[in-house]
Amino acid sequence: MLRPEQMSKVSVTGSRTVMSDVIETIHELNLVHLSNYDGSWKGFDPGNPVDGANEASDKLVTVRSIESILDVDDEDAGPQRIVTDEALNSELEDIRAQVNTLDDKRNGLQEELRTVEDRIDSMKPFAELGIDLDLLSGYDNLHVAVGEGNTDEIEQALAESDEIREFELFTEGRTVAVFAYPADHADEDVLDDALVGVDFASYEVPDARGSPEEYIKELKHERQKLESKLDGVKNELHDVKLDATGFLLAAEEKLTIEVQKAEAPLQFATTENAFVAEGWIPTEEYDRLERSLNETVGEHAEVDELRRADYEEGHEHTLTEEAEEVATTDGGHIVDDDEQPPVVQDNPGPVKPFEILVETINRPRYFEFDPSVILFLTFPIFFGFMIGDLGYGLMYLAIGYAIYSKTDSLALKSLGGIALWAGLFTAIFGVLYGEIFGLHILGEAIYGHAGPPIKKGLQPVEAEFASTWLVLSLLVGLAHLTLGYLFGFFEELSHGVKDAVLHKGSWILLMVGVWVWIFSKQLLGPKPEFLFTVFNGEPFALGFGGFPAGVGTVALVVAAVGLVLMIAGEVSHMGGPGALIGALESLKSLSDVISYTRIAAVLLAKAGMAFVINLLFFGAYEHHGEWHFMLSYGPSYVNSHYEGAEIIFSGLMHSGIAGVLVGLLILVVGHLLVLALGVTSAGLQAVRLEYVEFFGKFYQGGGEEYEPFGYDRTHTTQD
Repeated sequence: MLRPEQMSKVSVTGSRTVMSDVIETIHELNLVHLSNYDGSWKGFDPGNPVDGANEASDKLVTVRSIESILDVDDEDAGPQRIVTDEALNSELEDIRAQVNTLDDKRNGLQEELRTVEDRIDSMKPFAELGIDLDLLSGYDNLHVAVGEGNTDEIEQALAESDEIREFELFTEGRTVAVFAYPADHADEDVLDDALVGVDFASYEVPDARGSPEEYIKELKHERQKLESKLDGVKNELHDVKLDATGFLLAAEEKLTIEVQKAEAPLQFATTENAFVAEGWIPTEEYDRLERSLNETVGEHAEVDELRRADYEEGHEHTLTEEAEEVATTDGGHIVDDDEQPPVVQDNPGPVKPFEILVETINRPRYFEFDPSVILFLTFPIFFGFMIGDLGYGLMYLAIGYAIYSKTDSLALKSLGGIALWAGLFTAIFGVLYGEIFGLHILGEAIYGHAGPPIKKGLQPVEAEFASTWLVLSLLVGLAHLTLGYLFGFFEELSHGVKDAVLHKGSWILLMVGVWVWIFSKQLLGPKPEFLFTVFNGEPFALGFGGFPAGVGTVALVVAAVGLVLMIAGEVSHMGGPGALIGALESLKSLSDVISYTRIAAVLLAKAGMAFVINLLFFGAYEHHGEWHFMLSYGPSYVNSHYEGAEIIFSGLMHSGIAGVLVGLLILVVGHLLVLALGVTSAGLQAVRLEYVEFFGKFYQGGGEEYEPFGYDRTHTTQD
């Protein structure tokens, strides 16, 4: 689980006469991640595509173009089918011609419709003026302009113009029609010149007659006819889509496979008579590859496992004498020996959804630990602990199940799976806290008068629980970070024990030493008292009241050794400045662990939000340091039955019908808001602890995805 599937580098060498059979066999197996030939072998060139590759590529482009026009959806594919070459040559051409004709019609009608819409929009200002269109043009001496602008500015500009003899304005809102007589011998652009610099945007007067309202009616009628024609063409295209979708998807799949096979030789090293292909394959699948190729081409091709990739970077070993011979002939492998194996994450079903959280950062490299299983073990617990409510947990479960079961997207299914696990632990902790939607009725029903075994610590009487969760957050952070450094330590071992100790082991010594000293009884004065009481009777009697002072002394020595080693590592890496940087970086041994106190903070914040929402609706009172919601009685009952009780808030539930209605709205919307904020606060904080604190201690990412040469058929059957 912590390592990807082991991969082997394989080589297939054979005669050009059987290359197509080899390609066919490897493609059907869908196992080999082909490597690209880098051109380094003398006398070997990259292969050429098989005859017919260009034709298949052109047809594939055509199919995808038609699918785009028809907006083809995989859900409309229908049953699997066989697509023959004859069908590709005849049926595809018929569909193409039909679809292109209809698409041209649709585009033409849409263009006409846009033109009519533009004309309708351009006529609206003229309709507002109410002036017939034939009165706005066709004059010899009278100049006319229609537009939008400031009437006062236009009138002032015209009055001040020496080139305008007389004018009149017609206005409606900001729409203005200007009629002006120019002075004798004035320029034909006199009106435009007079309005330069004025707040006036001119409209083009349409070439039409009659009233604008009638013209708009004609245009709207024209629009209706175009829309009707367009609907007819769209219906025809939809009919074609229903008839052709199955064929098109099957044709696309067939052509994609043909193109894959035809272009495979581009990755091979070839001569006139032979070829060599290399790639990666899961080690456990090597025998199947060898057996299948022997059955297909027999002695005409040789399969070798060149090397089996170890999990330590740079440590790989050649397996056989034959493989050694292949590896050294003509200058080595056909690709770089430093090529990283592709990564196949090897996780059981329950862990699979959490791979998406890892891949959000980057796919793990082959040589580093895959933290998906750690995310599976910690993220839902962090999340569930912070929310800790049966009601919210059940809702997260329902949402997760809906996402997981109602979608085919692998990414969405993974998110649904994560929500299921997060909801499950939220519900489990909700039972332990005895809460359902922030109410404590669950704890009373299950555990009786004694109450639930753990509490969130929101109430004053439960304050010691809040301190406990703060301490527990620190301990969880210490364990989580130590695990991260241990992963980093084992990864660094590939570079030598010295590097592992200086760069990772030193941090473990420093961090653990510092925090063991903090939890020791040495120099108790400045240390918070609750560090030594929460597990020594208040609230848990586990018998831990702090490490002895002597242990604290040893811890300080261990921390000092870790600090010296860590600074030495920085100096070896960066020179003199590394000492100062190392000294400053050492503070992370405190800050990184303290960062985990956000777990306790979010726990109290979410509990507080749910409390306020319930308080507004049900009301609550304080009695002997405990807060109680008034679920089945009101303030008057509390005052008469609980001496010394103090009403915190009377509650909308007890303030009449209007109050109940408003309160119900607040209750429902409020809890939905808490549910959503649980994702954005508890979820993001948990992710942050994983990504920033935990991953940062060992994880880089950047692995290559395993993409075997082959195709998973969904629309076609084997020809």
